[in-house]
Amino acid sequence: MKLAWLVFLPVPALAQAPVSQEPMATFGTTVVSSSGFRGDIYFIKPGTEKLPNFQNLKSEGSIYTNVLHVPPRDFSEGFPGVTERFEWFAIDYNGRFWIQDPGKYDFFLLSDDGSKLYIDGKTVINNDGVHPSAARAGGAALKAGVHRIRVSYFQGPRFHVALILNVRRPGEDWRPFNLDLYLPPPGHEDWK
Repeated sequence: MKLAWLVFLPVPALAQAPVSQEPMATFGTTVVSSSGFRGDIYFIKPGTEKLPNFQNLKSEGSIYTNVLHVPPRDFSEGFPGVTERFEWFAIDYNGRFWIQDPGKYDFFLLSDDGSKLYIDGKTVINNDGVHPSAARAGGAALKAGVHRIRVSYFQGPRFHVALILNVRRPGEDWRPFNLDLYLPPPGHEDWK
């Protein structure tokens, strides 16, 4: 995998990507999904200014989702799946995806507050820190086959929240990165 670029992008241009006509869970649900993201939830200390070292924390539970799409919103709208906590929490999402067509893939990650995108253990996007809704983009050259994905996110002080992960291939439009669209052919051995 080769890291390609990193650039700040304005929120309005990125938040326009269509997602689905059906309602989605905010950060995920407690219904287990073996093909989607597993998000481990952590409580963090008030005043935290960057993503925590998750290895030093105890998980408070897990949620599951196939797509990360929480448009910028007021915290008072609630956080289904993330207990009653509305600030000072972090979620570490992990999953895997299958690339049928190798090539360059562009990603953007919008968040309020900090987030990072890793593919196969390498940082593709660093959008960490306490900040209002902001997006960064990055790219990776991906080979055919299975890849690991991780999106780390934290919500600092109250009032606003957001987390969106989108993808595009050269010449295509941005779309939500939905793990249901990146499954291997039936019976493929490398998926195990």
